[in-house]
Amino acid sequence: MKKILLSAVALAVVVGAGISGSSLFPSHAQAQSDGCNFNKAPDDFEQAEIDKLYECLKDSLAEGYGQADHEIGANYRNWKLAQQGIGPAFAGHGNRFLQTYVNDVGFDEYVKYQDEGGFSLPAGSIVAKESWKVKKDGSPVRGPLLIMTKLKAGEATEFGDWLYSGVSPGSGKNFKVSQKFCHDCHGVFEDQDALGYPAEEVRLGN
Repeated sequence: MKKILLSAVALAVVVGAGISGSSLFPSHAQAQSDGCNFNKAPDDFEQAEIDKLYECLKDSLAEGYGQADHEIGANYRNWKLAQQGIGPAFAGHGNRFLQTYVNDVGFDEYVKYQDEGGFSLPAGSIVAKESWKVKKDGSPVRGPLLIMTKLKAGEATEFGDWLYSGVSPGSGKNFKVSQKFCHDCHGVFEDQDALGYPAEEVRLGN
């Protein structure tokens, strides 16, 4: 049920952001010639294929998010990775693959992956997730950089003091998201501070 809810969130975010075929990289023809065409469902990927898919996209992801000098989009790659693998084969968020970065403020607490009540990341923590997927024709497509920023206690109590935002891979600019809609889904992870952690098999230290 959690995966279904998160998939719905990401789908609405992407539609609201106006992300279209212009965000594809590389083109279908180029993807085929480069061995970057994967004609299979996300949850059928082996880790080696996930690694290959990410290799096809990793440069263009950073370039796309950083092209407008967005404060987070241009700098998140300087943060630490919360995953020892490239990404889970099925992570929710519209069947997207995710690569999770956490800033220095929140990293040490985040990678404890606590899932019991009372846990909370410190204010100023930022979690940024690169996202990408494959289309029905097997070609890769970049998704938005999905961002959660922990605010000071009391600044957004209705959303667990989280600010949800993102960066478009096509423009590198902010796009509007519904705070309520995002938190209605992330709220199912109430005991872990609304965080949807990476799949267990790719978590740092596991």
